[in-house]
Amino acid sequence: MTESSSTDPVRLEFTGPHEINRWRPLFHWLIAIPHFLVLWVLGVLAWVCLFVAFFTVLFTKAIPDQLFGLVVMTYRYSWRVSSYVLWMREEYPPFDFTATSLDNGMDPNTKLEIDYPNELVRWGPLYKWFLAIPHFIAIWFLGIGAIFVGIWAFFAVLFTGRYPPGARDYLVGLQRWTLRVQAYAGFLRDEYPPFSLD
Repeated sequence: MTESSSTDPVRLEFTGPHEINRWRPLFHWLIAIPHFLVLWVLGVLAWVCLFVAFFTVLFTKAIPDQLFGLVVMTYRYSWRVSSYVLWMREEYPPFDFTATSLDNGMDPNTKLEIDYPNELVRWGPLYKWFLAIPHFIAIWFLGIGAIFVGIWAFFAVLFTGRYPPGARDYLVGLQRWTLRVQAYAGFLRDEYPPFSLD
């Protein structure tokens, strides 16, 4: 089980057995093609929403709840697909488009929530991306490590039918760290993210 702190305003969790059918690493990416198409559309939607959020925060110090929920939904959908494509689980992710900041529990293996802020720093959109640069650099290097961890996990599942716990924890932790940075640099939260996989 790889869970984040329940008190953190940005939460990403994954639960599920480490035992995976050995054939899964060979075909999950192929079975997930419909989700890739949906993710492309949702990615465009997320960028449009963040563009609008930039101005709503500057002028009102808030993001409309529906807009916030749409952005979080795109992150949640992406997390569900990523956990499947990285063969962490066998259950096919749902085509769920519930635009809320809190997870509806439709996918029992994954959870992604970002608490809605009552007020944001008005000028945050002008400087948050700059303050997040050290995180971008760290995540880039950890992402390179994730490639090797993913290759290791691929062969481990292929030959043993078991996802290495350390590998899964690393990949989930990196996704959690990335989400916290996205929430900060994308104007969703004001808390500066920790340099941590936990």
